[in-house]
Order: sequence, then C-alpha cells, then structure tokens
Amino acid sequence: MLPIVPPPILLSAYRQGMFPMAETRADQDIFWVEPRERAIIPIGGFHCSRSLARTIRREVFTLRVDSDFAGTVLKCAAPRATGEDTWISGRIAASYQRLHEVGHAHSIECWQDGEMVGGVYGVAFDRVFCGESMFSERRDASKVALGWLLALLQRAGCELFDCQFMTGHLASLGAIPIPQEQYLERLQAARGDQRLTLPGAFAELEREAAAQSSPALSSSPGKLIAHCLTQTS
Repeated sequence: MLPIVPPPILLSAYRQGMFPMAETRADQDIFWVEPRERAIIPIGGFHCSRSLARTIRREVFTLRVDSDFAGTVLKCAAPRATGEDTWISGRIAASYQRLHEVGHAHSIECWQDGEMVGGVYGVAFDRVFCGESMFSERRDASKVALGWLLALLQRAGCELFDCQFMTGHLASLGAIPIPQEQYLERLQAARGDQRLTLPGAFAELEREAAAQSSPALSSSPGKLIAHCLTQTS
C-alpha cells in the first residue's frame, strides 16, 4: 500500500484550489483536480424547504460532529445503488483520516436508533470548508447533515463553502457555479490564521439551546438550526 498524502501537502493543494481523487476505490494512485468551474454554496444561501426545516426542527435525527469520522468516509465510499464506483480510494480515506487527527477534517453525522444513517465530511482551513462527499440511508438524512453543516459554519465565521462539482442535487440546495479564477479569488480572500472550529460551534449551539430551555424560551439545537437556515435561505 502506498503511503498517505501528508496533511501539509493536502492543505497546500487545497489552498491552491486543488483536491485529490482516484479513478476507482481500489486504485492506489491519485491525481490532483483543478476544475475549470467550481460549485459553491454561498454562506447563508442554503435552500431549506419547508419540509426539510420541519424535519430539522423536529429532530428526526440526532446530529453529532466527529463522533465517527472514519465511518462517515467509509459509508461515503461505499458502492452506489447505481453501480457507479467511488473516487474515494483506501489511500485517500487514510489521508483524510490523518487530516482529521490533526484537526483539519470533520464529519457531521445523522444518527437514528443508534445507527449512523447519513452524513457529510470535508476539509477545514482558514475560513474555508471544502465539502468532500455525503451519504444518506434515510430520507433527507444527507440534506439535514448538510444544512446543519452550513449553519454551524456560518456561526463559526466561514466565508467560503466549496462543493467541487456542480450537480442538479446541489443546485436544488443552493449551490452555484463559478469560474475557477473567481473561486481562487474567493479562496485568497478567505485566507487567514483563523481555523474553523466545527466541534466548537456545535458545543456552543448546544449551550445556547440549554440556556433557552425554560418554559418561556423553549428551544433545542434543531430549532435553532432550522431558524438559522430559514432566516438566511
């Protein structure tokens, strides 16, 4: 097995607008991708439908941050129902695991009845978050995870959320395409010493909800997230 891509090399690539992929799950070689067109979801621009907001507000899923990063990546790399192979090879998964261990990769997960049923993971640096992949084993689970992620990133001071390639699904959630040149300009503008602290933003949200849990100010993390998403979408 080839060695992992070290965190400094991964972060350097992301700061230059590139990311790694593999041809197949079994392929141990990687190549660096720099698309001519990038998909981003503007901070505050997540499209949250009424039904999705209701699912978030009712807390159909229990949300966790970084409780099973390796499991999230593994489920994202699992074979699709369409038979399409994944770009997340064993080497790439191991490289992101190491990046997670040094605090630059995070997962947000949907749990139900003790089982992880949806989630998304990505890379965090400066005031940037690059979403890598997501999965869903229950209706709306990945949408809920992504909505939570965008709301938490907004709280944490994120300025750029990259979702790599444009798809119809991402467009329905608020993603827009921009030229790579414009993406690089936004990437440069979001540089800085600040590191996004997704677990910190999650803990702060839970404290805020607990502080409002009186009969007069009944709240919950889900209600706060739904409010944030519907106020900005």
